[in-house]
Amino acid sequence: MNNTPGPKSAALFAQEQEFMAAGLQSIALFSQMAVKEARGVRITDIDGNRYIDFTAGIGVGSVGHCHPHYVERMTDQVRTATFGSFCTENRAEFLRLLASLTPGDLKSAQMFSGGAEAVEAAFRLAKSVTKKAEFVGFWGGFHGKTGGVLGLLGDTSFKKDLGPFMPGLYSLAPYAYCYRCPLKLKYPDCGLACVEQFRDAIKTQTSHQLAAVVVEPMQGTAGNVIPPKGFLSAVREVAKEFGAALIADEMLTGFGRTGKMWGCDHDGVVPDIMTVGKGIGGGFPLSAVISTREYTSTKPFGNPSGSSSSYGGNPLASAAGRAALEIIINEKLAENSRKVGALIKKRLLEFQEKSPIVGDVRGEGLMIGVELVKDKKTQEPLDRKLTLKLFHECLARGLISMCYSHNIRINPPLVMTEAEAEEAVAILTGALETVARER
Repeated sequence: MNNTPGPKSAALFAQEQEFMAAGLQSIALFSQMAVKEARGVRITDIDGNRYIDFTAGIGVGSVGHCHPHYVERMTDQVRTATFGSFCTENRAEFLRLLASLTPGDLKSAQMFSGGAEAVEAAFRLAKSVTKKAEFVGFWGGFHGKTGGVLGLLGDTSFKKDLGPFMPGLYSLAPYAYCYRCPLKLKYPDCGLACVEQFRDAIKTQTSHQLAAVVVEPMQGTAGNVIPPKGFLSAVREVAKEFGAALIADEMLTGFGRTGKMWGCDHDGVVPDIMTVGKGIGGGFPLSAVISTREYTSTKPFGNPSGSSSSYGGNPLASAAGRAALEIIINEKLAENSRKVGALIKKRLLEFQEKSPIVGDVRGEGLMIGVELVKDKKTQEPLDRKLTLKLFHECLARGLISMCYSHNIRINPPLVMTEAEAEEAVAILTGALETVARER
């Protein structure tokens, strides 16, 4: 059993906290773990404790830790050029590979360094094309924490006391979160009433100057919520009805995470604009806005320097993106995600049948959600004291997992094998049994 944090981790964490601002990611705060090295899906801390990584840096580490091909590409690049916006071989090849994977005519990309930056750029693009200025999203949505997107956050805990928000941003209606439908309906009998409410809210709460509808094909921060088939297609029709662009925020769902290359692929939807990040850089800060050449050429977005950023497309980011895409393609990681994710989901569904606290298991590929409840009939969420107990129980047994909330989010590196998945699920279910006995 691990002792987390060990004495060396605890000491280094305390040293860092003297200068680290408050607000660090929960998983780092609650574990106080200091990493020594990591390979594939395994992490070792400076006390020698070993863990299976069930988080991939919250979906960032698509190709696992220190993949040899990734390390080679980055090492070669850091020896030759490290900054600047000039064309490089790695950037040209990265953009070519990216265009070979994107749906429809979405072949024109601009590169950035963070998710919220890319979403804000997508908003500028939508304004340039439509000449309109309002944006609408869904409850539970997460598109970044910068000022230009904060008003669209569906989780009030992130935006409480930070208003007023940028004008023209509306989080209007419930996402298709069927386990906790706020309309108290059941799919498919509901007829996707959430989309009808969304349409009505646009009619009554906006000024009908809608530049774009922004939606996650599957909601990540809300708990890896998987909407039913037809939801995204219906949202696409609403966007068309109001003459708005459809922005698919594929930060978490892109690059094979869901068992298909894109979350949109599950509903056969080609959006007008995509925002991508996280897994695109294999751990290096990299994001992008992708659309058609017609869209991205529209001014003012398409003016010289109109869409660029200082770090976007720098040599290191381009090398990281190229390496990650080469690994995803050559090692068929979307396929692996589908296969290994199906195994994890099967094991968890089997466990759900006998567990008094597992209320829901959902997922596509290696984007899996497990919802913990006090009672399966009332669906009242399991309290934080017990979920924190679960988090530390998992650490002690050798698993790093986002299980400190009643919504467990499972997003391991896409290179995870079936054997590693079996080991990780055994740890998680064993820890869940312990917590269930103590509730």
